[in-house]
Amino acid sequence: MAVPAQVGPRYKWVALSNTTLGILMATINSSIVLISLPAIFRGIHLNPLLPQNSSFLLWMLMGYMVVTAVLVVTLGRLGDMYGRVRMYNLGFVIFTVGSILLWLTWSTGSAGALELIGFRIVQGVGGAFLMANSAAILTDAFPATERGMALGINSVAAIAGSFLGLIVGGLLATTDWRLVFLVSVPIGLFGQ
Repeated sequence: MAVPAQVGPRYKWVALSNTTLGILMATINSSIVLISLPAIFRGIHLNPLLPQNSSFLLWMLMGYMVVTAVLVVTLGRLGDMYGRVRMYNLGFVIFTVGSILLWLTWSTGSAGALELIGFRIVQGVGGAFLMANSAAILTDAFPATERGMALGINSVAAIAGSFLGLIVGGLLATTDWRLVFLVSVPIGLFGQ
């Protein structure tokens, strides 16, 4: 989503569709791993219930959300300083790269778990860029009389993404655990 030289009347709808897509993708990925964890750990040949592996389980669950929550304010400020749309688009790039790296995870055992955790953190940074700047983009794009509607649609997409992540993760994990991470790549490429 590039910044038009002169904002036309259709820009607000482009902004709404793109930010809604980004928020949907980011929130789907906050919950998609939850339902897919058994398949993911079987895929890397690691039992997360053993005492020495419990930290891998916790970081796989919480790493994405912790990084997103910690960075959202700072990355929102970067959006204010360097351009919200530019930072938002950077979020799509980082998120997509993180998704591809997760799909390509090559190691197994604890090394594979560490790779997955690291790449989930990369994905979380991209998600934080998306979440931090989407509301600000909508606030800039919509007049005050339509702003509530636009932010409401974006919020509904965020809530729906949490539920859709569970469904999509359950369906994809039964086929191949790597698809859980690959599903975000087409959305990320389209959103850029």
